[in-house]
Amino acid sequence: MANGGVTVDDMRYAEYTPKTTVRSDTDIDRRLGGTLIAVGLGVAAAGFAGRYAFHLWKPLGQVFSETVKKMPTSGFSSYYKGGFEQKMSKREASLVLGISPTSTKAKVREAHRRIMVLNHPDKGGSPYLAAKINEAKDLLDKESRR
Repeated sequence: MANGGVTVDDMRYAEYTPKTTVRSDTDIDRRLGGTLIAVGLGVAAAGFAGRYAFHLWKPLGQVFSETVKKMPTSGFSSYYKGGFEQKMSKREASLVLGISPTSTKAKVREAHRRIMVLNHPDKGGSPYLAAKINEAKDLLDKESRR
């Protein structure tokens, strides 16, 4: 203890004691200002890089959009294109209800109920579509087994 007032225990735990350094307001402002400048320069660099890439790839984008326009759209749609036939066939009835032409009566009734809930005239649906849905159910119900 005669060694300047510092004991062995003080040196052993010196690294675990919290260091109290008080920073001044100007030091904090200087660090904050440097961070804001770095962020601003990063955003500006990203903007210029995006603008350069846009101008560089503009002809490629035109070629891509022309190619997309030439592709058939009916192959990507899950909806049936075209109107109704004069007399409903089994194929058309299955397309209307969204089930297989060889479905059971239970599946036909469940599909009919599900679609009628969405297209009922009392809920804002079309009376014509409701009639077609009922016609499809009647046709498939008549021809389906069990």
